[in-house]
Amino acid sequence: MANVAGQPKVVLGIDIGGTGIKGAPVNVETGELLAERERIDTPKPATPEAVAKVVKQLVEHFKWTGPIGVTFPAIVRNGVTLSAANVDKSWINAPAEQIIADVVGQPIKLLNDADAAGLAEQVFGAAKGRMGKVLVITLGTGIGSALIVDGKLITNTEFGHLIFPKDGIAEHYCSGKVKDDLDLKWKDFNPRLNGYLQHLDLLLSPDFVIIGGGISKKAEKFVPEMKGIRFEVAGATLQNDAGIVGAALEAAYTYGVLTPAS
Repeated sequence: MANVAGQPKVVLGIDIGGTGIKGAPVNVETGELLAERERIDTPKPATPEAVAKVVKQLVEHFKWTGPIGVTFPAIVRNGVTLSAANVDKSWINAPAEQIIADVVGQPIKLLNDADAAGLAEQVFGAAKGRMGKVLVITLGTGIGSALIVDGKLITNTEFGHLIFPKDGIAEHYCSGKVKDDLDLKWKDFNPRLNGYLQHLDLLLSPDFVIIGGGISKKAEKFVPEMKGIRFEVAGATLQNDAGIVGAALEAAYTYGVLTPAS
């Protein structure tokens, strides 16, 4: 599916998570998915080589040739994964971008999953046109974060790993997985999320916070219940597709399919 003059500019986006790996071709000029998402369970153990093979399956499913954006739930610097919170520890200091590219045989751009979601929300979603300090928090297997300051993405923040409450980390307290694992009703989960947002308010004083991940489909269940904070809260416009869209967009910028807006 190479890009042709006069046709929409399209890049394949793939979002690697702790429980599933999903992808779709994306019109990087509009943020629209051009096919139904395809999802495959994350392999166990989720080593770089095993995950790369699943990425290749998705590439073959879409019969894709060309640049591919891929997200990963870790600190990503120059194609190297420097952490591994919810995946196999073999990702730590792995040349992950090159490993995936070698298996897939296509040009790859690897980035942090929450950064991808933040980029998508900045360009196409709830953060579009917003200045000041915008924080995107993704609630899934863990908690990811993307910080956007006056329209510029500050990469590789890890606010899901803040010590909260006093004897643990945030993503072990109020992630989407925690809600599911403990079968928490909204009335029990919302105070956890609210407490975490109050903690972020104390530390960062954001102007606007966007909640993404799978939970964002139910924004009406939690957004009105967030109290005692000095910022606006909203659900992610792109919901759980934000990672796919942001991955495709970053690859489009990297490989010259699209020029970033100034």
